[in-house]
Amino acid sequence: MNFFNQFKIQTPESVELEFTLAGIGNRVYAFAIDWIVLGFIITVLLIFAALSFLNSFLVSSVFGIPEEQTFLWILAIQFFIIFVVYVGYFVFFETLWQGETPGKRFVKIRVIQDNGRPIMLQQATLRALLRPIDDLFFLGVFFIVFGKQEKRIGDWVAGTIVIQEEQGKKGTDLTVSKAAENLANYLQKNADLSNLLPEDFATIRRYLQRRDGMFTQARVELARKLAYQVKDIINLQEIPENTTSNLFLEAVYLAYQQQG
Repeated sequence: MNFFNQFKIQTPESVELEFTLAGIGNRVYAFAIDWIVLGFIITVLLIFAALSFLNSFLVSSVFGIPEEQTFLWILAIQFFIIFVVYVGYFVFFETLWQGETPGKRFVKIRVIQDNGRPIMLQQATLRALLRPIDDLFFLGVFFIVFGKQEKRIGDWVAGTIVIQEEQGKKGTDLTVSKAAENLANYLQKNADLSNLLPEDFATIRRYLQRRDGMFTQARVELARKLAYQVKDIINLQEIPENTTSNLFLEAVYLAYQQQG
């Protein structure tokens, strides 16, 4: 029995990645948190708007502009600023934090492209511009609830999905050595594991699960390439001396889970 909606992606490297879609509950929760942050920002803007309205009579009297026209211009400008802040909030954070906003980060969900790659500025902008349409009459909720891939209109146009952050399970699906635990503690202190995306973790896990069935030479070569790619992602200066690629990947696997 499966209580979660799974989404599988076949990468160009012939690696199959499996993600758990965020679900309507997590997405609404994250959106509510984002609205609290947005509400504070917009409230500040409305305070300035109120001050602008009070000064509108002074402006109109000085320049000889009718008071009604001045009021409408100020009102239009304020609505435009609020729209820019509303859209810009999601574009800014989803681009800067690779698919996360403050709400998504708290709930531990993330936006990625349909091909499993991190979201870019173009996708973040499309999603944000179409968000008001999704919010209108709860159209976005309708598409998420009744769509197999849980996409709102903005996701369909931008080519994105919203997934749960994959923390992994300390289970029995693979085995790691005792030495990897000490190295995992070292990585917690000397590497930036937050740069490791869910698809990166999924690739490491898939390798560890399948390595025993590989030919020795293929396993050694794949582990070496993967280890050096991961080292660069987590901004680790050097892999500790006398550490095999297998041991390093095991330690990263453990350290990524522990960071949660």
